[in-house]
Amino acid sequence: MLGSLLRQLVSGLEEIPEAVVQGFRNQKKVIGGRRLQISGILRMFQAVTTTKRTFICVDALDECVPEHRVVILESLGQIVQGSRNTRIFVTGRSHIQSEVERKLDGAVTFVLIEPTREGIVKYLSEKLRNDTAPEMMSSTLEANIIESISEISSETYVETSARAKLLKATLG
Repeated sequence: MLGSLLRQLVSGLEEIPEAVVQGFRNQKKVIGGRRLQISGILRMFQAVTTTKRTFICVDALDECVPEHRVVILESLGQIVQGSRNTRIFVTGRSHIQSEVERKLDGAVTFVLIEPTREGIVKYLSEKLRNDTAPEMMSSTLEANIIESISEISSETYVETSARAKLLKATLG
């Protein structure tokens, strides 16, 4: 994931910093041209984010394998600590909130987003309306699906780095 974030970051630049170019060249020299290591990716992030305002968005962090999530959170923490220009926006379900707080060392603000029953029913109705096998669905089954799912929907929250408050103030 970090490599993908770096690739997206670099692709948006008019000119790629020499530190990034050199990092990739050095990796090609390694036998087999192995992938970039996390430490190299973080150095490249620092080379870009220290000079440019950067926003990193990670959606559905709770869906990452726990071992990968730990590495991602620690790496994001290092990026934020090393660059005042970087803002982090992460979404995930509430069960990872304490992990995010620990790994990002309290530099987060949590915003609880609670879906409304009406919103869930509207979403489900739209999905069922676009069903590819409508002949398989009775009105009773559709009503049961909507009722069951709307009752068990879970809350989702959004974490943002404390610096993201500045984003809100800056962008209005």
